Amino acid sequence: MRDAAQTSSPVTHDAADLPSAPLFGSKSIAEVFTSSAAALGVPGFTNHLQVPASQRVCVVLADGLGRNLLKQKASHTPFLRSVLAEGQGNVPQWIDSAFPSTTAASLASLGTGLPAGQHGMVGYDVLDPAQDKVVNLLGNWDSEVDPVEWQPHSTVFERLAGELDVVTVSLPQFGNSPMTQAALRGSRFVGGTTLHARTAAAAEAMSSGGRSLMYFYLNELDKAGHRYGCQSDRWEHQLEELDSAVKRLSSTLPAGTTILLTGDHGMVDVPESQRLDYSADESLVAGVRHTAGEPRMVHLYLEPDATVEHRDALLAAWRHRFGERIWAFTRNQAMDAGLFGAVRPEVAPRIGDVMIAARDTLALYDTRRARPASLEVVGQHGSLTKAEREVPLMCFAAAGKKGKRG
Repeated sequence: MRDAAQTSSPVTHDAADLPSAPLFGSKSIAEVFTSSAAALGVPGFTNHLQVPASQRVCVVLADGLGRNLLKQKASHTPFLRSVLAEGQGNVPQWIDSAFPSTTAASLASLGTGLPAGQHGMVGYDVLDPAQDKVVNLLGNWDSEVDPVEWQPHSTVFERLAGELDVVTVSLPQFGNSPMTQAALRGSRFVGGTTLHARTAAAAEAMSSGGRSLMYFYLNELDKAGHRYGCQSDRWEHQLEELDSAVKRLSSTLPAGTTILLTGDHGMVDVPESQRLDYSADESLVAGVRHTAGEPRMVHLYLEPDATVEHRDALLAAWRHRFGERIWAFTRNQAMDAGLFGAVRPEVAPRIGDVMIAARDTLALYDTRRARPASLEVVGQHGSLTKAEREVPLMCFAAAGKKGKRG
């Protein structure tokens, strides 16, 4: 009775109890490429973020760079501090990630200019209703899932075809990955294994001097955070490397190039004692056919014959077990609250019937399907907290080879 559970009125927590929805359409990661296109003078795009007019824009996406973390660790970023001190006019200093606050959702919003309810990348792994099977949307895509069918909207890159040069600078393995095909297709790809190689490749790619939009991706910070935690020396070292890489970009890109630095999500550290196996409690999986999502943003999919009473009993069990440590809500409540933006009919069944979002330093695992190594992850994200959903937006002009900033 999954359809009935979707359409029945909620009998417990109101959607209003949830945090506010991401600021789609005004101040979210979905506006970064579209505002850049408008700043480059391409018709059909709106400059919601008030990016200054330019002939060249380089969008630097630092995976795992949250607003709170950047503020906390400012002593490790001398170049970025100097940029902040100069100001950035009307460009906001932070924006919202997509929901969930995870790479698959946010990169798809960046690439398409749409919320997750439209592009369909609604989690790290989610239910594919056509197969009645949970599929991964980031690394190991299922062979039966066509990325272009899963995310059928034109990307911003595709919309810019013929208007200007569009280039992606990233790790070589992402050149034709399913994630790239789904969310970031349509650009000229340049790979570089190290940060130095990528910054050199970026300078070369923009050396022609024509109108261009560049997407520059860094994942080293996110990897360090997952493995060692975002409060670790390793994370701080990678933040220093990021600061140096952005400084090199500023000095080697053509002078006057607009550089936008942002992230796809923030991160919180979860102690080992709070990485919990919820599948060990039968009441938390009663009537659940599939589990998916992330440890801080769990999707629970009910059996097809589940009733509203089953759903509400499941919600009650989670609230009884974790209390104020979680938000527990239904698909309809999430949609009513606008967490996914407007949701296409094809996308709705990919969202859990019941969703569990962590409010404090908590990570929730179904060890029947989670790899043992996943319980060793320290830095985590996916939920609705400010630490996870707010990311910086820094805007400044490249100094060029003769520049002296920083």
